[in-house]
Amino acid sequence: MAKRKLNIPALTGAIFCSAVIICAIFAPWLAPYDPDAQDLKGQLQGPSLRHPLGQDELGRDVISRIIWGSRASMLVGICVVSVSLLIGALLGGLAGYAGGIVDNLIMRIVDVLLAFPGILLAIAVAGILGPSLFNVIFALCLMGWVGFARLVRAQVLSVREREFVLAARSIGASPTRIIIRHVMPEVTAPVVVQATFAIAGTIIAESSLSFLGLGPQDIPTWGSMLNRGVDYLLFAPHLATFPGLLVMITVLGFNFLGDALRDAMDVRR
Repeated sequence: MAKRKLNIPALTGAIFCSAVIICAIFAPWLAPYDPDAQDLKGQLQGPSLRHPLGQDELGRDVISRIIWGSRASMLVGICVVSVSLLIGALLGGLAGYAGGIVDNLIMRIVDVLLAFPGILLAIAVAGILGPSLFNVIFALCLMGWVGFARLVRAQVLSVREREFVLAARSIGASPTRIIIRHVMPEVTAPVVVQATFAIAGTIIAESSLSFLGLGPQDIPTWGSMLNRGVDYLLFAPHLATFPGLLVMITVLGFNFLGDALRDAMDVRR
């Protein structure tokens, strides 16, 4: 039997994602300093032995704030994708299986939401509600479920006329049982892959909102660190460089992981 070739991008993605998740969970123990502790004598100091990624305009340790910032990014990513997946799977499954008026009603709502650029709608909602972590999650959930609903509906439409579904229907199985036991397991693989990519997109969206000042103000976030770093870009580039690298690495990791899951769950391969 031929040996399976090592998937370097998948391994890289798994390492990146695991590292960020570990930082988010164990931030109080991994951060070398209090993220809000100020040292005015060390304002805008570059990387050193005591502060490997430097200090910001108030003398706060950058690496500690980056580690704590991973909590906000991962919390928003997981919460938004979980809620969007639940709502999208329920509405998409209902639309695809029921068809008719129900399908038309749900898909017209989807079409209306798709008429608005997602990030602009999130900016408008977050701007109206005010800057907070909950409002960011709520604003991103408004559009997040739409992609899952369309994906699940398309998968259900292709599955509901297959032989095993028709057999279950012919012996009197209820629609709820057919959807849960026979239809939904068939759409799990593409939904899991979509969820992985959605986390990456959500992290970018959360960082964008925080960069614009619409994210939480009471905790460190990568977007807010980038916002402050822009003002000192010429003589303290480390303030924007390191948070930007963390956003890039995290998004790249989840994208690599999504590609690997897509290949692994593709039955044609």
